[in-house]
Amino acid sequence: MNSFSPGRGFSTPAACRRVSPTRRANLIRKATPIRKATPIRKATPIRKVTPIRKVTPILHAAGIAVAAMSAGLVPYPVFACATCGCTLSSDAAMGYSASAGWRLNFESDYLHQDQLRSGTRAAAGVPDGTELERETVNRYLTLGVSYSPDSAWNINLLVPYVERTHSTYGEFDSTQPLPPLSSSRSSSLGDIKLIGSYQGLLPTHNLGLQLGVKLPTGKYGTAVEFSAGPNAAMPLDASLQPGSGSTDIILGAYYYQAISQDFDFIVNGQFQSAVKHHMDQPGNDYRPGNSATVSLGLRYESSPRWVPQLQLNLLQKSRDQGALADVQSTAGSVAYVSPGVTARVLPQVHVYGFAQVPVYSNLYGTQLFPRWTVSFGASYAF
Repeated sequence: MNSFSPGRGFSTPAACRRVSPTRRANLIRKATPIRKATPIRKATPIRKVTPIRKVTPILHAAGIAVAAMSAGLVPYPVFACATCGCTLSSDAAMGYSASAGWRLNFESDYLHQDQLRSGTRAAAGVPDGTELERETVNRYLTLGVSYSPDSAWNINLLVPYVERTHSTYGEFDSTQPLPPLSSSRSSSLGDIKLIGSYQGLLPTHNLGLQLGVKLPTGKYGTAVEFSAGPNAAMPLDASLQPGSGSTDIILGAYYYQAISQDFDFIVNGQFQSAVKHHMDQPGNDYRPGNSATVSLGLRYESSPRWVPQLQLNLLQKSRDQGALADVQSTAGSVAYVSPGVTARVLPQVHVYGFAQVPVYSNLYGTQLFPRWTVSFGASYAF
């Protein structure tokens, strides 16, 4: 689904200071108001980084997208968190394909951020005067619809639904007992992506370029508020909202190749950057940081029914910007190892499941980070 994307993300991520809910509220008051893959040998099949912070939900998304790609030559976008998040490539999980037709894809991603990390290490706590967060739980449900009129062109629509719970103790003071938790819960439409792919550069159709856009269809800015605790009725951080409020451009490329009788190799990458943001008033502005994801995948194609595979998902995210941004704790680099399997349950139906385990993280500030993530999906080509 395109996901470091989640307490946004992905787990897109130190002892840096953030905008407290009280200060943010004051700033706001002052501001102006499948497509069907042909069973070629094996013509390789391939594929929503989101949020930590929080590793923002953008980084996470990056990993998830990689897994979806493996379902059919139909490239799917990646979803991410600030610096955490799912970075799986669903295109790689399903396998890229050069067949014409339609494909429906449904993916579910689960990301639980409950570990404080700063730099490359786990953090025992946060400095006085900074926010002490407890956890962020993200569930992404993504519907993908793709169409390929011929072997060279494909267009893919990704519609995410974001469920997120978040809890925090607020500003930390080592001389005082911990205050009661403030918590929030939201379920709503996220930001929709539309991505076009062209893979007619080579006669083998195994090299593709992507150009897409992310639209500000999800709630953003201060739309979602804390529902319980001392911060009740105060707005949630901008990086934890279901949407970013920005229109982003997406650039990507992918390549897949059989490297032996039974093994296929896949590599893909995407870059995402906001080109326009709705929250642009002085004192009430927010722009999500740029993100870049790269996924390397190896698929074992000995059986037409079961395809074990392994991915390496890399995510790099820059800092969010603006008065409502947590400038110090929304950037970083993350690497995940993602084992999984794709199975053909019917001639036109495939399912897949992946687990992501972080093997490296270098996060700015102190961010909530996931210990693992899981993704499941199903694809129908017609």
